[in-house]
Amino acid sequence: MYGFRIVDKLQKINEDIQPNQLRYHSKRVLVSKEFTFDAAHHLHNYEGKCKNLHGHTYKVIFGLSGFVDERGLMIDFGDIKEIWKNEIEIFLDHRYLNETLPPMNTTAENMVVWIYEKMAEALIKEERQQRYQGARVEFVRLFETPTSYAEARREWMELD
Repeated sequence: MYGFRIVDKLQKINEDIQPNQLRYHSKRVLVSKEFTFDAAHHLHNYEGKCKNLHGHTYKVIFGLSGFVDERGLMIDFGDIKEIWKNEIEIFLDHRYLNETLPPMNTTAENMVVWIYEKMAEALIKEERQQRYQGARVEFVRLFETPTSYAEARREWMELD
């Protein structure tokens, strides 16, 4: 079938490819990264199991768009992780959400908007430092269970 082949010559910058060739296009692109966190919460003004204290392993998926820089990168996946860890996850992971989030009923619908806003704020801060060109949040999807999620999209967030 297909055998593993070691390349004959490793491509080198300024020899085999020039810096001005690293950026292939000037189109808007979307990158996506997902994270998980464990947290406890309960719902107010709700009749059902979720009125009692319980926990979930949540999954968050971010869709971020922008324009590539001179290297051909829109945003480094490690930078997304850093924003997540420092600006958002600290309020969520292994927390009692009713205590660490702003006053709200901790539904997936409310939480996904809060997460969207936190990421959007962080990207604005980064863009002010001229790190990313036109970076914006296109969507955030928050899974409360493997088959149930809430979503916030840029076009909805900007309309209201």
